[in-house]
Amino acid sequence: MSAKIYRPAKTAMQSGKAKTNLWVLEFDQEKPRTIDPIMGYTSSGDMKQQLRLTFENAEQAIAYAERNGIEYRVIAPKETTRKSVSYPDNFRFNRMQPWTH
Repeated sequence: MSAKIYRPAKTAMQSGKAKTNLWVLEFDQEKPRTIDPIMGYTSSGDMKQQLRLTFENAEQAIAYAERNGIEYRVIAPKETTRKSVSYPDNFRFNRMQPWTH
């Protein structure tokens, strides 16, 4: 039984950073998914794949995994850098790119 510990990224559907400060522990897939021959649904007998545990910080998630004997890997979050954009820079005389309409 193995799991990954990560901090989820901001989804494309939100403009804020809601639910991105929590750390998540998700179990890896142990059994392959199968396709139901009659209905065509994809299913799996692996119930741990449905679990998603959230923690306040990575240390708590690591402590939980070690306490319960779960092999884990930590995926470090990539911090975003905001580029400072100024509206008046579009009309500067020494602009690097030509102005097009």
